[in-house]
Amino acid sequence: MTKPMSKVLADKDSLKDHSTQELYRELITRLGEDPNRDGLIATPGRVEKAMAYLTKGYQEDAGEILRAALFDVDYDEMVIVKDVEMFSLCEHHMLPFFGKVHVAYIPNGKVVGLSKIARLVEVFARRLQVQERMTRQIADAISDAIAPQGVGVVIEARHLCMMMRGIEKQNSFTVTSAMVGCFQRKETRSEFLSLVRNPAQGYL
Repeated sequence: MTKPMSKVLADKDSLKDHSTQELYRELITRLGEDPNRDGLIATPGRVEKAMAYLTKGYQEDAGEILRAALFDVDYDEMVIVKDVEMFSLCEHHMLPFFGKVHVAYIPNGKVVGLSKIARLVEVFARRLQVQERMTRQIADAISDAIAPQGVGVVIEARHLCMMMRGIEKQNSFTVTSAMVGCFQRKETRSEFLSLVRNPAQGYL
């Protein structure tokens, strides 16, 4: 029987008195399992550690990471970091989605250390996310940090919320893009997409 909303709200404060591991033990019980059997005794602790790692992006500052590796360079052609592996959790079902991120920008006097682009992707991926928002967050973070002439971001990913449940379409993938500044011009956008396209897979 569903609890009245007043009862649910009253119970919320009481949850603060329980550890995260205790909450996972309760969840396991409600799923119909015995949290005391051999295979599950240590599971609440493992899940707590896993979720802390998978959501560590909330404790990281994207701007600070980029500002730690900015360099003055006389270069005004496109810089691309492609095929950055990405794993995240869908905020709707807390199921994984994963794929590749392609990032490009045209400098305006400053460039970012290449490894920081991959770190930036990690910051936003390690949160409860939707792919569309993450695409824009990556582009905006680079724009804010170095004010380039333009930024382009493309993410292509597979979502287990579509593959394991619901419609269960195993071969579907989702492509999102964010184009800022000069990347909104057709020729710049086309150059970027042509450089990250993988003909063997047919993406984009």
